[in-house]
Amino acid sequence: MTIVVIASGVLLAVAALLTLIRLVIGPTVLDRAVAFDVLLAIIVIALGVEAVYNRHTSSLPILLVLSIVGFVSTIAIVRFTEGKN
Repeated sequence: MTIVVIASGVLLAVAALLTLIRLVIGPTVLDRAVAFDVLLAIIVIALGVEAVYNRHTSSLPILLVLSIVGFVSTIAIVRFTEGKN
């Protein structure tokens, strides 16, 4: 189990690093919005892996709130940039 957790942690860290690069150099606002949404998804997955590894459910409400925030923020950004194109 430890090898799986370490491997998933490394893969999530690489994915987060690549997403942060895209967030910083994204040419448009929509690219940055998608990168932000992907980064929140990576954080949710990392918290889920941590909850499974430590066998506790105390972080599940945080996962739910982060998922809702990611969804709502992406929809809000798309709504604001919809009329500008």
